[in-house]
Amino acid sequence: MTRGDVPAVCAIAGVVHSDFPEDEAIFAERLALYPAGCHVLDDGAELQGYVVSHPWHRSGLPKLNTRLGALPESGDRLYLHDLALRATIRGTGAAARIVAQLAAHATALGFTRLVLVAVNRSTGFWRHQGFEAIDAPGLAKDLASYGADARLMQRRLTDLPSSLLE
Repeated sequence: MTRGDVPAVCAIAGVVHSDFPEDEAIFAERLALYPAGCHVLDDGAELQGYVVSHPWHRSGLPKLNTRLGALPESGDRLYLHDLALRATIRGTGAAARIVAQLAAHATALGFTRLVLVAVNRSTGFWRHQGFEAIDAPGLAKDLASYGADARLMQRRLTDLPSSLLE
């Protein structure tokens, strides 16, 4: 993803995640903070999708439509902020390839998991990508900002016992 892609990313987000609007400045900041986690799917004519991810930590969730200011110094996981594909590209395996690439990237960095908030009744999709829903009572307030059906999910990248991952 480049800074020039951000308006097209916002246009896709506006269609795919219309209930969760985020300002262009949010995408621009995530890109500036962690370009290695921001990618687009471009068919040569127009962007077909994007992914935004960045290191994060276990205490808290990034709030929607809010700038981070900086990434945590003690990030221990890769947070998948957003993955969106145009309807015409869904079902092609593109999302699975993107998630596999993020998992490889996170593993190379020594992270033990990918974390995300599933919205729009997407938990089934994320389960197929190897994610599991996790309970985090201390994050209930942050999670509520994502909507009533929002679920915190993780994909473990190692075989460590879950008690070591929490």
